[in-house]
Amino acid sequence: MSDLFDLPFEDEPPELPEPQEPASAAVRAAGAVDPPVVRRIHTVTELTVRIRDLLENDLSEIWVEGELSNCRLWNTGHLYFTLKDSATQLRGFMFRSTLRYLKFKPEDGQRVVARGKITVYEPKGEYQLVCEHLEPHGLGALQLAFDQLKKRLHDEGLFDPARKRPLPALPRKIGIVTSLDGAAIRDIIKILRRRYPNAHLVVRPTRVQGDEAALDIAQGLRQIARVPGVDVVIVGRGGGSMEDLWAFNEERVARAIARMPMPVISAIGHETDTTIADFVADVRAPTPSAAAEIVVSRKDEFYAQIDRLRDRAHGAAQRCVQALGRRVHVVSGRSAFAGFPGRVAMRGRHAAELTHALLRIGRGAVAGRARRIQQLDVQLATFDVGRRLAGIHTRFVAAEGRLTGAVRRRQDRAKAQLQQIVGRLESLSPLAVLGRGYAVCWTEDRTRVLRDTAGVEPGDSVKVTLARGELDCEVRATSATTEVTDRDGGHE
Repeated sequence: MSDLFDLPFEDEPPELPEPQEPASAAVRAAGAVDPPVVRRIHTVTELTVRIRDLLENDLSEIWVEGELSNCRLWNTGHLYFTLKDSATQLRGFMFRSTLRYLKFKPEDGQRVVARGKITVYEPKGEYQLVCEHLEPHGLGALQLAFDQLKKRLHDEGLFDPARKRPLPALPRKIGIVTSLDGAAIRDIIKILRRRYPNAHLVVRPTRVQGDEAALDIAQGLRQIARVPGVDVVIVGRGGGSMEDLWAFNEERVARAIARMPMPVISAIGHETDTTIADFVADVRAPTPSAAAEIVVSRKDEFYAQIDRLRDRAHGAAQRCVQALGRRVHVVSGRSAFAGFPGRVAMRGRHAAELTHALLRIGRGAVAGRARRIQQLDVQLATFDVGRRLAGIHTRFVAAEGRLTGAVRRRQDRAKAQLQQIVGRLESLSPLAVLGRGYAVCWTEDRTRVLRDTAGVEPGDSVKVTLARGELDCEVRATSATTEVTDRDGGHE
């Protein structure tokens, strides 16, 4: 039985035959009572959940083809888009964890094939596609990503020939960024060692294939750039498919090459392989072996230029000497120069005589200076520094003895005077008087010395200082002869 929603809205639904009344209708007409109909009422949420469960169970994995529109990348990293065709549209989104594995950038107007599952957004009651995979329709994802990155970097000027740097004529230190397991490193080292044995090679091993290869290559280039003295860098690998070479099509590798402070030679794959790194690099070599030959060819050209300049200088010197010789031969044949060789010979003999005289004078001056040096040596030998130092030392010792005696005598006199003064002070000291049996009586607060009985009354407390120690006493009576008793009942 067809559903009404399958028909166009302008068509009338077909007439259905009237249902025949079942045999039990007569019984109901006769007065029988029908059982009550139980209605189940759903809430909006319950109905939405049932619809969601039906869609997610039946459409758990589905492929959909359509055109992208309203592509928006939110700050959360998720991608929201709409798939549409000529008559219908479908909302969809892709999680950030899935989006980062795409090789191309989704944009409006692209025709794509999406794989995912249908689910329901419950707050609005809308169904949508949770995309798990996205690929361009017709054109491969890798090729599309390649074209997008190539266009963006070209617009930024990274492919501009004006920024390409020339290779050094004689590179002393060559950096190499490649894998140690491939044939590329062996070919490069073999050619450089055969044709440029004095080159210093700095090899930074790196992965050249796989998901993390692009990050490793970029890090390798940055580390090579920090090595002092590197003149040129070769980055590359052997041949392979587009997927194998994809690490050199990543944006981070392209920007790492552009930031290198020295020229970079890209040697990736075979001659027919082209990557983004080839466009950014200063020089593109068809193969790793060709990259090594390019570096060496600069040296060969430099040596060839030196050889050509040497040959030209040698030929010019020979022509100049020959021309001067011909001029001398012509001039010597003239009559005005008759007897010229004889005059030259006379001048030569005179120069030899002057040279001999100058040598004789020089030797005499040197001999006189030598004799003077000998005389000074004799005078210096008679001057005995050791004997003079011994006399000076003797005088120092005698002076030290006299100074020591004077200091001792002065100390003895000062000690005797100090002892006399100490004796006088001891005879005048109150402590000496106390030592002979006398005592000093104070008031209780030790603010006044008692010299007579007028200053105290019976019952007052006084303190008595002896030569050794002190007494705390109480006055019982005052008289011409005062009786002083300590607090313990003793008499003084």
